[in-house]
Amino acid sequence: MRFDYQDLSDGQFEDLIVFLCQRLLGVSVQGFAKGPDGGRDAKFVGTAELHPSKAAPWVGTTIVQAKHTNGYNRNFSESDFFSTTAKNTVLGKEIPRIKKLRKSKQLDHYMLFANRRLAGGAESEIRAHLAMQCDIPESSIYLCGLEQLEVWLRTFPDVVGKANLDPVDSPLIVTSDDLAEVVQALARQRSNVSAVLDDPPTPRVSYEQKNALNIMTAEYAKAQRRRYLKETAQIQAFLAAPENFELLRLYESIVDEFQLKIIAKRKDYQTFDNVMEYLVDLLFGRDPILRQRSHKRLTRAVLFYMYWNCDIGEVGDVTAN
Repeated sequence: MRFDYQDLSDGQFEDLIVFLCQRLLGVSVQGFAKGPDGGRDAKFVGTAELHPSKAAPWVGTTIVQAKHTNGYNRNFSESDFFSTTAKNTVLGKEIPRIKKLRKSKQLDHYMLFANRRLAGGAESEIRAHLAMQCDIPESSIYLCGLEQLEVWLRTFPDVVGKANLDPVDSPLIVTSDDLAEVVQALARQRSNVSAVLDDPPTPRVSYEQKNALNIMTAEYAKAQRRRYLKETAQIQAFLAAPENFELLRLYESIVDEFQLKIIAKRKDYQTFDNVMEYLVDLLFGRDPILRQRSHKRLTRAVLFYMYWNCDIGEVGDVTAN
């Protein structure tokens, strides 16, 4: 059973973990619910059926957490997820909550599931750190990464069916590989692009009309225009160059995918500001090339060009100016 976990929503991943834990612990596992401190936990109270084994099951209150990322090839050891010193990490933010639950006797055992790879050395280090910080025996802490998650889902194949992972419920997900290729090529050649115009390309509709159609706030639109408008001329010249014909075709396939995915998921976002920032976070999270410091600004500039050039977003029935 091989799953594209990164393409699930947080809620879909949580549902998958709940059904898995109902097999490991018992059917009375309570699903993920938002607590008063903003955290989301699942809970089981009683004697576990299978975990860690039938012969020596956990007894008491087990708190379960699921940490989902849209990124490719992520692991538990990355600095955004775990650090023994930094508090502003995924686990660092959870430790105070775990300690509070432990202190109030609402936690005897702790399980953490994530769609990240978990090496043996990292597992031992993280488990020891959590045990020390939260005053929990190491034997009462269980960390589950991608490798073990695959084993569990092969062992309990009915779990996926119960979770009912409907693609319609998936988040706005776009592929990043092709965009990374365009950004890399543009970064290499931008110093050679001499056809930089004094005025950027004329949008097909006015910027103000497009912003109104797409519900992009005036403040966000102004900031985007101020930061990236000058870049649009270079991007246009780059894509128009005869030697970049294949990259132009690649760009066109990218905007087709982005636009269709945005149309399908537009209702999930209050403003187009949210759409743009979600895309940026998603692309940086999924592609190490795009999140390189030297490529971050250029990636944002290309996304702005897509919007400015009316390749993504609503344009209505207004003709070009």
